[in-house]
Amino acid sequence: MQPAKSVVTSILTAAALVLGASLIGEPSVAAEPVNGNALLEADLWPALQKDVFGAKPVNEDTSILTLQAPVRADDAALVPVTIRIPAAVASRVTKLTLIVDKNPAPVVAEFEFGPAAGTGDRVLSTRVRVDMYSNIRAVAETSDGTLHMATQFVKAAGGCSAPALKDTDAALADAGRMIVRTLETADAGGSRQGQLMIKHPQYSGLQLNQATGFYIPARFVREIDVKSGDNLVFRMIGGISISEDPNFRFTYAPGGDGSLDVTAVDTEGKVFTGRTGAKGS
Repeated sequence: MQPAKSVVTSILTAAALVLGASLIGEPSVAAEPVNGNALLEADLWPALQKDVFGAKPVNEDTSILTLQAPVRADDAALVPVTIRIPAAVASRVTKLTLIVDKNPAPVVAEFEFGPAAGTGDRVLSTRVRVDMYSNIRAVAETSDGTLHMATQFVKAAGGCSAPALKDTDAALADAGRMIVRTLETADAGGSRQGQLMIKHPQYSGLQLNQATGFYIPARFVREIDVKSGDNLVFRMIGGISISEDPNFRFTYAPGGDGSLDVTAVDTEGKVFTGRTGAKGS
């Protein structure tokens, strides 16, 4: 399907940046060099929309979803975003695509919702990198195939190339440790709230190793499955724009004991698992 393909394209874009190569088939907005001021002022969305969603129209529609992010971020490498989908339409929303227009790999992640996402008010929060002043967009796809968007302009810069917080050996030694937990009831409808925290450096391929002066090769969590019992809450396919040490808060359906199981895979093929009540490993 087109949105899923676009996420794979974003991942390949990140790899191409590391190798210093151009990727055949990438949209011109990502592949062509451009003066920094011109890029800052450019409206990349029409070309980006076509690349990610093809010919499908995308309509701004806050009755389907809203997006909250700071107008001016305190830290461009850790910009908090929260998407809210009201209960009246939650059962119709099957996918969510998060985009930062002017990032090197604009598609941050695609989320596919499963039956355990529930039918109450749906909330999903995470932290993203923002490379320059840009619109952040959340695009929801409903079961009839239509696309609905919420947008927030964020003033932040340098998030994709910000120095790693730990040396590479220490960061990779901890990679994959998880905390998975349930929080308080989220709404009157009984939806539960969960939190997932994964230790991972999320190397973008644009960060310099301060000791060697060379770029650190890209390595990041590319897929996460969150389940409640046997049912999927969401599946995420992501790229370099999810912040270091990915952190997600989300609502999910009541039922059973409310326990959560998580499986994550990074770009090196390493598989990490966690569940509520278990210590990260």
